[in-house]
Amino acid sequence: MSSTDAVPTEPIHLDDAADFDDYVADHDVLLVDFYADWCGPCQMMEPAIESVANDTDAAVLKVDVDQHQALAGEYGVQGIPTLLVFADGELANRMVGAQMEDALTSAVEAHTA
Repeated sequence: MSSTDAVPTEPIHLDDAADFDDYVADHDVLLVDFYADWCGPCQMMEPAIESVANDTDAAVLKVDVDQHQALAGEYGVQGIPTLLVFADGELANRMVGAQMEDALTSAVEAHTA
């Protein structure tokens, strides 16, 4: 992603699993939130996820594991929430379970300029 392209300030919801690799490639730093609507810890994390999208230079992509089971399997998601940080197209960090907002912010800021 060129520096002239704006990073989205709200989480992006993945509609088509075929687009996943494009999101990873198109953003210098991408936080991927594997979640489910019925997951209590996922719901509790929603404000923190939104803050990361709004307050950092990372893009945030939300992946519903019920809708995208194959993608979740591909990335070894066994429990939710699972959060992955991609930097320059490579998996840089993995967090499983509910995380505090500062942990998420630190994880993405470690890879942003």
